[in-house]
Amino acid sequence: MPPLRSSGAGPEAEHPAYAGNYRLEKLLGAGGMGVVHLARSASGLRLAVKVVHGEFAQDPEFRGRFRQEVAAARRVSGAFTAPVVDADPDGERPWMATLYIPGPTLSSHVKRNGPLALNEVRKLGAGLAEALRDIHRAGVVHRDLKPSNVLLAPDGPKVIDFGISRPSDSEMRTETGKLIGTPPFMAPEQFQRPREVGPAADVFALGSVLVHAATGSGPFDSESPYLVAYQVVHDEADLAGVPEELAPLLRSCLAKDPADRPTPSQLMARLRVDLPTELHLEPLYEPPAALAPPATGSSPGPGSLYGPESLLEPDSTLDAPEPVSAAAVPEARAAAPDGPRIPAPRAPAEAVPTHVRARPPVPPPPAEADPAAGSPAPRRPRRWAVWAAVAAVVVGGGGFLGVRALLPTDAPATEAGATGPAEPFHPWRTALRERSPDHAAEMPFCAFAPRTAPAAKAAPALFCAQRDVRAARLEPAHGAVSWRLPAGPAADTDLPPTAPVFSGGLLYVLSADGERLDAFDPTAAGKGARRWTKDVSAYHGQVAVVGDAVLLTAADGTVTALDSRTHEQRWRRAFPGHALPHFRTYGAAGTTAYTATAQDDGRTLVTAIGLAEGTVRWEKALSGTLTPAGPGSGGALFLTAAARDSRTEAVVRYDPERGTVRRYRLSAPLDDALAVVRGGTVYLLAYGGTLTAVGARTWSVETSVSRGSQPVVAGDRLYFSSADGRLLAVDARRGAMLGQTEPRLAAGRGGLLETVPSPVVDPATHRIFASAPDGTVFGVAAEDPGRW
Repeated sequence: MPPLRSSGAGPEAEHPAYAGNYRLEKLLGAGGMGVVHLARSASGLRLAVKVVHGEFAQDPEFRGRFRQEVAAARRVSGAFTAPVVDADPDGERPWMATLYIPGPTLSSHVKRNGPLALNEVRKLGAGLAEALRDIHRAGVVHRDLKPSNVLLAPDGPKVIDFGISRPSDSEMRTETGKLIGTPPFMAPEQFQRPREVGPAADVFALGSVLVHAATGSGPFDSESPYLVAYQVVHDEADLAGVPEELAPLLRSCLAKDPADRPTPSQLMARLRVDLPTELHLEPLYEPPAALAPPATGSSPGPGSLYGPESLLEPDSTLDAPEPVSAAAVPEARAAAPDGPRIPAPRAPAEAVPTHVRARPPVPPPPAEADPAAGSPAPRRPRRWAVWAAVAAVVVGGGGFLGVRALLPTDAPATEAGATGPAEPFHPWRTALRERSPDHAAEMPFCAFAPRTAPAAKAAPALFCAQRDVRAARLEPAHGAVSWRLPAGPAADTDLPPTAPVFSGGLLYVLSADGERLDAFDPTAAGKGARRWTKDVSAYHGQVAVVGDAVLLTAADGTVTALDSRTHEQRWRRAFPGHALPHFRTYGAAGTTAYTATAQDDGRTLVTAIGLAEGTVRWEKALSGTLTPAGPGSGGALFLTAAARDSRTEAVVRYDPERGTVRRYRLSAPLDDALAVVRGGTVYLLAYGGTLTAVGARTWSVETSVSRGSQPVVAGDRLYFSSADGRLLAVDARRGAMLGQTEPRLAAGRGGLLETVPSPVVDPATHRIFASAPDGTVFGVAAEDPGRW
């Protein structure tokens, strides 16, 4: 990787030759925190690369903020934002590459050409309102929407610059006589109560931006930024020059009280009603020929990355069979059937629990057999790119491997049977904490321990973890908290919590700092008593509970396996070709674990081992950069293939028994797609909300989710959560949306969610449990999703 030439703050430092592998062609602009360059990817895709000033690159706090900005931009990539292509927030000079958007900023356009016409302002407002709706659904509050952060692209406005990359938490700070921040476009609460800034602050900024677009000046103007701050907090907005048709709407956006401002969805509706249906608006900006989008067949532009009707080409390619090093077949795990559920009503964050109407649970429709035949396979883990992003296998993307296992048989049984609830189920909603937290939105991570055999006496239970709740046991029938374990001092970290894991009859929980692994008694009577503990700081987060084993990976790549019931060492060995292997198994009783490592020759080495003895069952080097998605029908392993920009471009099916490889190519790549396997089908949920079935079933649907969780398949339904707290159901056979619950955002609090936890399913009682950004966990019944 060619290094940046300088890490200083002088002019030479602002013109490096490369950022990562991207050659920087010319300077596009500069700001207080960094400079933006035009660059091209290896495929010719034009990129805008933001490189941080050297002086801030040496500040750990600023690096953390920039890392947050990168994560926020990735989460909200969509039709009204610039998609993130690549980034390195930990480099010598942190940088981020987004798709280049041809077009001026709103600020420069108004300065050069004067205010926009009425219809152009309406069109701009509708586009920005829709952008804010998607941004807020992703769990992000922009907090710095202003004319210079709005690009006027040919296909509509784009919002850029997420995360407020400032070196301190102050909303207003002077440096060399200048103000960092933009007071004329900040909401009153950003000056008065910066810790309470929420989505409504972006609506206030939108009102100010539209006033600027319509008049050429903002609603609060002064030479002194401090006087502007006083005006924003105390004075009425100056709407002189704003068209009469827009004045009431903009005045409502600029209300001092956040509760009095409309939501982005309400703005979209009002602008849509006001806009004449016969009006045909021209694009706000028409790029010169030299910057026109590439022709068909060239690198995709902004409009071609999202929302195709069908993401599969008519024909997939079939690679020739190749020999396998060890003939063995990965097990296909059966996923238990399940159905939909009922939404819980709004309740205060402290509500524990709330009951609403109850209806007898209805069994899901009979499952149709997959055309590929064979047992259905369970869900796939997060892409490894997500693990790498949080710098620890165990501490990111859904935590520390959600492997299920039976609870101890000596636990008291609290429910009558395994085939259905003894009494009608009341949807519930529970807060893990006894009081509402002061910090930003977050979603608890949960796992479900079912009773999977008639002879088992252990009662089903739901276990969840939150930033300052290490583990809590919830009763799935009504949501009551049986016991709760505080997280302790180690919880004071920016890393997300990890979901508890069941194995060997114990509940495993990794500490927030990743340095201690504890096993607790999961029963109601045991009240979370600690049964075993181990210092795992030497393994730097490379800790995973996989099937019935605890795997500890040392820095030299050596893996030590402990029995999860007795904690005795089973085996210890290295696996050639895997410098730092991360093994993963699939299903409740998986005995085969898989790992994959990219090789220097452009191939990926995939290895399957038996957990009992650590021996290699089979090993294969497959072309491309691949990530295991999970075993499917017929003993085949499905993998996702990534393009150079890390987006998913294909699905690969490898049959180790026959040595055959089949590649299903996507007609358009999917951004940061999460995959789950069932039978002969892989279901891919992209970052922008496109849900695609690949393999035995073929369909694609837009889900309206800017950022979703790892999907879960139960029966013939697929479930996933969104960053705004919605729980969604999709017909896995034909891709039809079946229903969704209401959003459950954190009232009055914004914040960046590191990851969205997956819902969990009780297949015996047809109930689904999910979490929301308001910090609650809720349970709903699997009935008609259309009534959610």
